[in-house]
Amino acid sequence: MLEPESTPYVRLGGEEAVRNLVNRFYDLMDSEAQWQTPLRDIHAKDLSESREKLFLFLSGWLGGPDLYVQRFGHPRLRARHASVPVDDQARDQWMACMLQAMHEVGIEPELYGHLQGAFQRTADFMRNR
Repeated sequence: MLEPESTPYVRLGGEEAVRNLVNRFYDLMDSEAQWQTPLRDIHAKDLSESREKLFLFLSGWLGGPDLYVQRFGHPRLRARHASVPVDDQARDQWMACMLQAMHEVGIEPELYGHLQGAFQRTADFMRNR
């Protein structure tokens, strides 16, 4: 088990850094044409709730405070996304957008590589079509 000071959450920079990553991800997804269909289209017009839920989820997923679980219970990612069509294209767009967001917020290379693998495994697990 990782020591608390070496978690991705801490290495990333804590709450503010996680929120910055989430905001950059959704700003890119909302503004860049290459992520409009299907990725942006499967989200609500107002991204406020999506931003907040991803922030809460990533906080715990990265080894920080388990904010999502405290508020909503177990994430049950696949069950909560069952009504959302997540195919290979949506998965790949999500990954590309997240990688771009991580690059733009300046995540150090070793942590970037670790998160890239972890996000890829999670994104692949989320496919339901």
